[in-house]
Amino acid sequence: MDAAGRNDPLHGVTLERMVRELEARYGWDELGLRVRIRCFTHEPSVGSSLKFLRKTPWARAKVEELYLEHLRTPGA
Repeated sequence: MDAAGRNDPLHGVTLERMVRELEARYGWDELGLRVRIRCFTHEPSVGSSLKFLRKTPWARAKVEELYLEHLRTPGA
């Protein structure tokens, strides 16, 4: 593994894994409040969320930011 991979906490983490872990921790309602995007608030599903997030860099960045917060505060 190169130095960049060792220093990047998102290295090797799929977008699907992020969405599933965040949904498991917060539920769709809370996730929709934390990341204000329609795919989390109106008939949410992992599939529809992934489709949107893969096409929308700003939304993906917000999910990645929340995921990093999730990693820093386990079980909180």
